[in-house]
Amino acid sequence: MKKQNSNLHKAKKAKNDEFYTQLEDIEKEMKHYKKQFKGKTIFLNCDDPDWSNFWKYFSLNFNHLGLKKLISTHYAENSQSYKMEMVKMKDNKPEYIKTDLKGDGDFRSEESIELLKEADFVITNPPFSLFREYVAQLIEYDKKFLIIGSMNAITYKETFKLIMDNKLWLGITAPKEFKNPDGEMKKFGNINWYTNLEHSKRNEEIILYKEHHNFEEDFPQYENYDAINIDKVKDIPKDYSGYIGVPITFLSKYNPKQFEIVALGIIGSIDFTKNRKMEILKDGVETGKFTNNAKGTLYRKYNMSIDKKSPAFRDVETGELYSSIYARIIIKKINKKGNK
Repeated sequence: MKKQNSNLHKAKKAKNDEFYTQLEDIEKEMKHYKKQFKGKTIFLNCDDPDWSNFWKYFSLNFNHLGLKKLISTHYAENSQSYKMEMVKMKDNKPEYIKTDLKGDGDFRSEESIELLKEADFVITNPPFSLFREYVAQLIEYDKKFLIIGSMNAITYKETFKLIMDNKLWLGITAPKEFKNPDGEMKKFGNINWYTNLEHSKRNEEIILYKEHHNFEEDFPQYENYDAINIDKVKDIPKDYSGYIGVPITFLSKYNPKQFEIVALGIIGSIDFTKNRKMEILKDGVETGKFTNNAKGTLYRKYNMSIDKKSPAFRDVETGELYSSIYARIIIKKINKKGNK
């Protein structure tokens, strides 16, 4: 997983957002929304028809999906771009129309925004480095969308607020392989579809079977927030009504009728209850570097019997050891009567 994700970090560092989605990954996700596409205009605003598998999928399935119109534009750095349109004719045969744009086709340009206003759905793989700005535009113009992004985008405060407000959620599948402009295949371990389109998985409840017999070991409490920690979604206890910290992967199974999302477990999103001065440890060894409140993350007491990793922090005053918890979403179960 770490090796796969490092490819994405390197790409972002180099500001290389040129990763092409595979046709089979598009097909796997689109099949869950086919009925919603009928009679609609779909805009692919980050897609050159010459290479885009999004264009390939929707142009080949234009009549099958019953589309009204298909539009594709793309960013052409330091040059003039164009738009490609596919329009349904009276004889049911689609017509292709290619038109030069005045500018470079940037999704933020006036030309692209005018096309955005015309569209019912926006579907594409946008630049990861511009994900915040891209989603903000979709929300501003009240568009239905189905786009690809890094799992880390969940931790962006703008994205997470949309998730909490039930304006954005995860799709069904998770693309794993992408092709770069050189034709080289790259594997990523943390890519998702983001959407505001309804799908069947959002109505599925997580089956909870675990009970908290051994509470301290199975469900350790955070030291700086009143919630228990869960490392795997399947371990969420069925008989606990308090706050629960779960991995961000929980969102792939999230049903808003079963759970309430309370907060994102990082500084700036929740109010921590303690503020200890702590020494940062590396592989359990003192470093002489210090932080307050575990770098603004959730943490719990280190337990040698259950923790596979070395402690991450040591309390300067007491010497107590602590484990840092990677980004958690704080949730609360909704009871059967609908009360939280």
